[in-house]
Amino acid sequence: MSKLPEAIAVGRGDPIYMAHGYLTKVPIVAIMPFIEAFTEPNDVVLDVFAGSGMTGVAAAALGRRAVMVDISRLGQHIGLNYVNLVDSLAFLDAADAAVKRAQARMGDVYGVRCSHCQRTAQLAKTVQSVTVPCAGCGTTLVFYEVFKDAGWSKAKMRCACGSPVNLKTQRRNGEVAVLDYVDCPCTRTQIEQPHTEPTGKLDATGMVWPDVEIGADRQMYAASALGLNGLTSTAKFFSPRNLAVLAALKEQIDAEPDEAIRSKLMFTFTAILARASKRYQWSPQRPLNAANQTYYIAPVFYEWNVYDLFARKARAIVKSDNYLRELRRANQASEDINVRYEATSSHRLPLDDASIDYVFTDPPFGSNIFYSDMNLFHEAWLGRLTDHENEAVVDRSGSRDAQRYEQLITGALRECQRVLKEDGKLSLVFSNSSGKLWALVQRAVREAGFRIQDDGIHLLDKGQRSVKGLASGFENVVTMDLILTMTKCPDRDLPDLHDPSEAEVDAVVREALAGARAPSPTHVYLTLLREGLHSGWSLARLDYALVAQAVRREGYTVDGSTGRFVSDHEPRAEVLGGDPLPGL
Repeated sequence: MSKLPEAIAVGRGDPIYMAHGYLTKVPIVAIMPFIEAFTEPNDVVLDVFAGSGMTGVAAAALGRRAVMVDISRLGQHIGLNYVNLVDSLAFLDAADAAVKRAQARMGDVYGVRCSHCQRTAQLAKTVQSVTVPCAGCGTTLVFYEVFKDAGWSKAKMRCACGSPVNLKTQRRNGEVAVLDYVDCPCTRTQIEQPHTEPTGKLDATGMVWPDVEIGADRQMYAASALGLNGLTSTAKFFSPRNLAVLAALKEQIDAEPDEAIRSKLMFTFTAILARASKRYQWSPQRPLNAANQTYYIAPVFYEWNVYDLFARKARAIVKSDNYLRELRRANQASEDINVRYEATSSHRLPLDDASIDYVFTDPPFGSNIFYSDMNLFHEAWLGRLTDHENEAVVDRSGSRDAQRYEQLITGALRECQRVLKEDGKLSLVFSNSSGKLWALVQRAVREAGFRIQDDGIHLLDKGQRSVKGLASGFENVVTMDLILTMTKCPDRDLPDLHDPSEAEVDAVVREALAGARAPSPTHVYLTLLREGLHSGWSLARLDYALVAQAVRREGYTVDGSTGRFVSDHEPRAEVLGGDPLPGL
């Protein structure tokens, strides 16, 4: 079996990762080394917090069998379709036919007059702006225009009457289109032109689309101020045109007679929903993509051509399928793909005792993300909703608190202990800035009958760089994960945990700072956690903020432009740049 490096850095640009979005996916190239190290061909791999099924895809790529378990209906849909390898030509033909039938049903709703040649061209995307009433004179203002007049500086935005414009205090009262981007045969480049009305009239008569309520019982209702902004159901996040076109396209997908291709077409459909909605942000410099962890509609956003999105995504999904086929050939995976996905609780695994060779799992990181709330956006179209009451998260309302979260994680790990073979191993991915949540996971591991291996703590860098985390250094944002690999320890013969002293913490921080040319807050924090896990510390006090105190005692401050530590005793030029992961 291959030896794992202490630090694993992976990108997020492979065809499989790019095929479909899901919150906090672990790229399969990060999972595959663990499966290779701890299993043999045809062994069975389990993931009890499967999400989008990346563990199952990684297992399939290596010729292993897999069982995925999660309560997420969207995750099940995505995970099964990643390994639903259909004939590429037949799939692309079916996607093209569905688009053409939907276009025939809806008419030329994306047809616009080209400003260059005056002929009818096709709209690629429209820039939409919210409108707000001026607090001074009551005039309705187009946010985009006021923003433009202010030189793209929100701080300088003013009405003609001199009153400042601030979305934090002025409620949105409408939306208007301000720019069109047009594809026309008269030029090879996309044309930017002032918005004009489409040449075809929108007629949504008879079209049916889902409109699922996002109620006050949802964490995102308060976190995204949905009630204040009138965004209390899923349909409100789409423009009338795109909502009708999506409904027409879904109708044609449902008419596809081949079950496997129909499922793959729906996979394509759900993959474009975020971009097809109002959640895709515009900026003066470049598109900013959708805010995937919140229900946020920017003051200026894009309305994309749904047919273009669907056709492009279908081609991307073919690349994903082909990439998985290539991986399987390279790894001599001779058997058919054997991955199943159970939409059930990880507390009641439908598996026999000692039937699993290896577990790789990535549980929700406490209160970081509320998956079922965000997945509702897609699941409304699937017609199958996740029961969010059973989600393993910690919310602000107190109804799903840390004690409940610990019980869910412990229960899941106990089930893993039951179904795992005696010599099997379990790898758990986790990241959080709270020492209390790390201590919770630490207790869950011990209570479930596992022991973390001495060489079983690995750093995972998925290339995710939080703007907040890098710009300010300490914003309770951890930009990398730890992977804890453990073995069964049913007798729970483990030494007691102890609280580290300030001197012990300072010694680890000092060593991390000295061993790295340009240490980052995450680098130092994860070094501290890893030492704590090795040394039998209770992690409860090891908050991210504790690192700030320790590094200041060592004479370091945070460079606001890079988010890295700078010694008060050295010139900045000597410590900036370099590998963010040395010493790990």
